[in-house]
Amino acid sequence: MDFNMKKLASDAGIFFTRAVQFTEEKFGQAEKTELDAHFENLLARADSTKNWTEKILRQTEVLLQPNPRKTLIKVAEAEKRLGAAERDFIHTASINFLTPLRNFLEGDWKTISKERRLLQNRRLDLDACKARLKKAKAAEAKATCEGDTVPDFQETRPRNYILSASASALWNDEVDKSEQELRVAQTEFDRQAEVTRLLLEGISSTHVNHLRCLHEFVESQTTYYAQCYRHMLDLQKQLGSSQGTLFPGTFVGTTEPASPPLSSTSPTTTAATMPVEPSVAGLAPPGEAALCLEEVAPPASGTRKARVLYDYEAADSSELALLADELITVYSLPGMDPDWLIGERGNKKGKVPVTYLELLS
Repeated sequence: MDFNMKKLASDAGIFFTRAVQFTEEKFGQAEKTELDAHFENLLARADSTKNWTEKILRQTEVLLQPNPRKTLIKVAEAEKRLGAAERDFIHTASINFLTPLRNFLEGDWKTISKERRLLQNRRLDLDACKARLKKAKAAEAKATCEGDTVPDFQETRPRNYILSASASALWNDEVDKSEQELRVAQTEFDRQAEVTRLLLEGISSTHVNHLRCLHEFVESQTTYYAQCYRHMLDLQKQLGSSQGTLFPGTFVGTTEPASPPLSSTSPTTTAATMPVEPSVAGLAPPGEAALCLEEVAPPASGTRKARVLYDYEAADSSELALLADELITVYSLPGMDPDWLIGERGNKKGKVPVTYLELLS
């Protein structure tokens, strides 16, 4: 394999010069060109964006790792639907959230890092040229001072005067050469600084894109949890309907709200259990197919007020439709499913799900 020895030697010399300049700067033995405050702020923002992007990417990948599920025979179909919803969620999150983050780290950030390294090299070259020019000027001034001394022509060979004049000319040429190199290095540094500045200012658009991806990720999470809630509510209805409960029509229909109720118990909210009255007038025996709610009278004690947390559409005539924030009267009946109560609003009554209510003390 053929090597270009001249280029190799030149590159090694440049690398050595940069290393010397960098080392002297670290030990405070050489001057360093300082960037303006705005440029330094852009560099800090770029580093912060890269670090937070990597952190978000790592933590999101950990979050999205599928967890093993215990499959039960009676809920196999429900688990299958949950698995399908989870796969859709992971696929959507990967496309709309993880992929753009990876694209930034593997694309834009690599370009920014490359240009920053080039800027660092240009700055080291510039500072090395400044140091050479400073030394050349100092040597030239010293040689000039020595050359101004009147020689002793009584000597047969005024050697010192001749050598000083020659050294002054040499250092003058060296100063001109150093000034030319400095102008070239300054031009290259300014050009590279402008390219890097434009890339760093583009980080703002990256922030907007990250925020849009985050919104889409949150939306996909909301959809996923809503689907899981609907599937589990359907499973609850199916299991309840197979037990021959008092209200066989309870679990008819599949219309559910778009989002699951996720309320936490407030200080004025009590557990979702109601006192059961031992006897209720007009209650049909368990063997009957349906219960006529109009004939059911509320118990003499044990009724409570409840605030509706979410809108609820009645699945059949035995249920009571609800509107968010309205107040209704609720109570329980013997043998009722604990997840349901009887609700009354004016002259209307029907079954209502406990999870949609906040029981007031």
